[in-house]
Amino acid sequence: MAKTPEDNTQFQILKQSIRDKNPGSLYFFHGEETFLLNYYLEQMKRILIDEITESFNFHKLTSETFDVQSFADAVENLPMMAERTMVWVDDIDIFKLPEAERTKISEIFSDIPDYCTVVFTFITTAWKPDKRLQKLWSAVNDFGSVVEFTKQDQRSLIAWITRHFAANQKKISQDLCAYLIDITDGTMTTLLGEIAKISAYSGADTIVKSDIDAVTEPALDAVVFQMTDYLGTGEYGQALHKLQQLLKMQEEPLVILGAIGSHFRRLSAAKTLHSCGKNYNDLMRIYRMNEYPAKKTMNAAKNFSEGFCALANELVMEADYQMKTSYGDADRLLEVLILRLAQEARND
Repeated sequence: MAKTPEDNTQFQILKQSIRDKNPGSLYFFHGEETFLLNYYLEQMKRILIDEITESFNFHKLTSETFDVQSFADAVENLPMMAERTMVWVDDIDIFKLPEAERTKISEIFSDIPDYCTVVFTFITTAWKPDKRLQKLWSAVNDFGSVVEFTKQDQRSLIAWITRHFAANQKKISQDLCAYLIDITDGTMTTLLGEIAKISAYSGADTIVKSDIDAVTEPALDAVVFQMTDYLGTGEYGQALHKLQQLLKMQEEPLVILGAIGSHFRRLSAAKTLHSCGKNYNDLMRIYRMNEYPAKKTMNAAKNFSEGFCALANELVMEADYQMKTSYGDADRLLEVLILRLAQEARND
């Protein structure tokens, strides 16, 4: 098995090993797409462990039950009435263990029995390997596979969303799939819940946009996009309404402000790219965006001048300074910012 960590190659190798029903000995699973992480963890368990002997051959260790000796015992336990064992260690940062324990774990990693597969998962605990701890990092790198589960590309997600709506006896267009991805955080975990809600709400065989809007709570970035869209089309009251919607969702003002700033920076980049003869593909590459929001951003940028985008960024920085240095009402500062942006957009 290749040993290059944190590379998409490792994900492809994992998928092949699952298909071949021949997983390796040591894995480190992490990444924001927890749906896929849990899916492949469950697939691995299904291959290795049967229900009858699970209590003997499957060992799960958490922050409440983990210690190095328990881990060593679990790895060394011989399979009972089966060929394989599996050890699942959940949310344990091995790089923060005392030196003696790190040394012992390094030794265990280098000598995992052929019958055992070990999987470390990082969901609530971040995967942050300290490569300065050379002995432990070398053991991870030499004997393990670090698999990052990232958000899927838009094309894959659209196909996945379509299949899940079909499982609920519903049809949905590709454009609406892209819209649903855009207004959520784009993770399968979130989308699965939204698909269930939308399917339950809709009384028809085919999903329409009003079904999505009725039951889906949009993500922060999606609402900020809608807010700036209203500024661009001169619907300033609606822009303020979108801000008030975010505040009612109890989003932190500084977080909202950060999202507004990020969006105007993307709009500025889109203006620059357009003036240089570039297109949404270049914006996708620079900001690692999906196709749908990249196209939307390029189109939205047409409603603003480069001067307005530059001024908007200055006003955002000014509001940021005021929030961090004064005792003023942060919600009020955000409202003033939107009103000032509306005034400048009106004069643009």
